[in-house]
Amino acid sequence: MSDARRVPLEPQRVDAPLTRSAVFLVLTVRDTPEAVATVRSVLGDLADVTKNVAFRDLAASLSCTVGVGAALWPKVIGPDLPRELHEFRTIQGAAHTAVSTPGDLLFHIRADRRDLCFELERQLVDLLGDAVSVADETEGFRYFDARDLLGFVDGTANPVGAALPEATLVGHEDPAFAGGSYVVVQKYVHPLDAWRALTAEQQEAVMGRTKPDSIELDDAAPADQKSHKTLATIVDDAGVEHDILRDNMPFGAPAHGEFGTYFIGYARRLWVIERMLERMFIGDPPGLHDRLLDFSTPLTGAAFFAPSATLLESLAD
Repeated sequence: MSDARRVPLEPQRVDAPLTRSAVFLVLTVRDTPEAVATVRSVLGDLADVTKNVAFRDLAASLSCTVGVGAALWPKVIGPDLPRELHEFRTIQGAAHTAVSTPGDLLFHIRADRRDLCFELERQLVDLLGDAVSVADETEGFRYFDARDLLGFVDGTANPVGAALPEATLVGHEDPAFAGGSYVVVQKYVHPLDAWRALTAEQQEAVMGRTKPDSIELDDAAPADQKSHKTLATIVDDAGVEHDILRDNMPFGAPAHGEFGTYFIGYARRLWVIERMLERMFIGDPPGLHDRLLDFSTPLTGAAFFAPSATLLESLAD
């Protein structure tokens, strides 16, 4: 029997296992001392609240990662912010815009059972009460073999092994917040009729991967519009590639014509995700945006920092 079946997952596990269900809950917090005190108390007790729900089925791998936005951080945690933390910045391209929307708190709830996600969210909302307002609530689900609703495997480029904590967890460069992670979320919707009008070969050229087995494809020519795969690969001036961890989930309501992908990226360095989005929306070179955006419209955009479990639990004191 695995450790995950004997005990709940550790708090603030950004690398929690891929699950069949997820809830992405973005909240704003009322600007009153009472609301701030309530939030601080709930965050300090989050590990215990999650554990009490997780024990109902340890095999379901329930986890909850909370992220705190830049405006709320000094009120709830302290005057010093993680070095790169700031509100999500609007990215204006010639054809598409990455919008910035309100968000003080992010709860990323994951499990292999929808009812466990539901129950943990219910308890958190009850505890927070009128201290918060809901900016966005999205229920995600695993679609076949971890594919998005466009039909491609999502997360193929995620780091594994020792590269995973190296890519996602803050280290010596910001010692006061070591063990934490930057988080960016965006809620995209897709016009599936337009996407399905493309041939499989055209879709693969947009994504930069084969559709059946997610094998990387070369871009047609250096001067052409780059594929999504290429634009989302970040290499610094020293030639070092920087990864992020994606735990995207499809969402939707077919009867209402809603089909989407909830993007969530964890990173050791916020600038990596920001540069990726700039390359997608502005283009590289500028003017040649990511063609995936012709079929993916962002409705939200927010940035957070997920503190270490130790820092989070210290709020209970």
